[in-house]
Amino acid sequence: MKKKLLSVVLAAAMMSTLLTGCGNDTSNGSSADAPAGGQQSSETTGGQTSAEEVTLKWAIWDQETTQYWGDIKNAYEASHPGVTVEMVDLGSTDYMTVLATELSGSGTDFDVVTIKDVPGYATLVQKNAILALDDYIAADGVDLSQYAGATDQVTVDGKLYELPFRNDFWVIFYNKDLFDAKGVAYPTNDMTFAEYDALARQMTDTTFGSQVYGAHYHTWRSAVQLFGVLDGEHTILDGEYSFFKPYYEMVLNQEADGVARKYSDLKTEGLHYSAAFSGGDVAMLNMGSWFIATMISNLNSGEYDSSLCGNWGIVKYPHAEGVEAGSTLGTITGLAVTTATDTPDAAWDFVKWVSGSEGAAVMASSGNFPAIMTDEVKDMIAGLDGFPTDAESKEALTVSNLYLEVPYAPNVSEINSVLDSYHGSIMTGEISIDEGIEKMNSEVQKILNQ
Repeated sequence: MKKKLLSVVLAAAMMSTLLTGCGNDTSNGSSADAPAGGQQSSETTGGQTSAEEVTLKWAIWDQETTQYWGDIKNAYEASHPGVTVEMVDLGSTDYMTVLATELSGSGTDFDVVTIKDVPGYATLVQKNAILALDDYIAADGVDLSQYAGATDQVTVDGKLYELPFRNDFWVIFYNKDLFDAKGVAYPTNDMTFAEYDALARQMTDTTFGSQVYGAHYHTWRSAVQLFGVLDGEHTILDGEYSFFKPYYEMVLNQEADGVARKYSDLKTEGLHYSAAFSGGDVAMLNMGSWFIATMISNLNSGEYDSSLCGNWGIVKYPHAEGVEAGSTLGTITGLAVTTATDTPDAAWDFVKWVSGSEGAAVMASSGNFPAIMTDEVKDMIAGLDGFPTDAESKEALTVSNLYLEVPYAPNVSEINSVLDSYHGSIMTGEISIDEGIEKMNSEVQKILNQ
């Protein structure tokens, strides 16, 4: 859908790239500014490389089905004469495991690698397979604040080994027709959890045959637990999880009162969140921004019935009292420079460009969410054919604080497993909220004390 729909936008983004140079990047990694020991492969001036030929080998996944890989390669090569980007598709299945194996070999020749998740990032850092980027970042004056706090959460012992170029964050999707039918005002970009809960209850209709669910929660633990990390004071790594309790109480009380479908029913029926929302009986759904592209594509193709869900919008995540509106959960995809590369300066320039404003414009041109959301990027996404036309939906694209679902920790995979397990036990009623939290505390403490 997007290749045809967005070809004009992509062309404009690439032309903007050619004309605007390096945007917010204030330095271009010349040999005088390069970190000690770096090998200067090609000087860069105003976003243009010298005539020296450089080939950068870049690890990715799903090249044939992911448009932005090729878009990034083409735009970067167009603005950097002499540089060739060679993409190597390692496949999406066990990508990070395959990548770690590749980088462990003595003969690896990757220059730039894509970081798919935080546990995989932790492995590469521990294996000394990727470079710390701090000297490059300081030399080039890269402003890390543009990543809304995400880089702080993947800093390891004071060092940063990746820059994010893609970011998906959570918002509230809502069905405007359902609100119109009840004469209820739409949700806003500044709702407390108490206001959100009251609105969900106001929208609920438990009449058999004409049910409307005020809210819907997918079976992932992140759909419930991670409401608790939006205050910026807690993470899933804490080892003490009493801050989850109010949100489990809210969701389970909603289930009991018919405001939301029951977790146990969703697990039994295998009902996907997309089917639930597109069915036209869910007023509000908390879900990631990746669902925006799905909504647009499936409504345009006719896979979703527009009479049921075609009139939709998004708003920012609800928040606790005293927490800034626009605080949300997110996942990032990053780029790193390998310790094996012979051209670290050229590799860094690629990472900086893709993770900067130029790369962000290329990402947005295919309907994907870059890690930095400039006004240009927001305008591009909000201008996509099928994106909601109301001002609130566009404003929802502005994130004030981004808290990673999974921040860095060496043992984060084990912690995830414990939290997943007891989330399911709480939601099915196998154990009480207090018992589940006590189990989480004790089991994660064992991991932290190893």
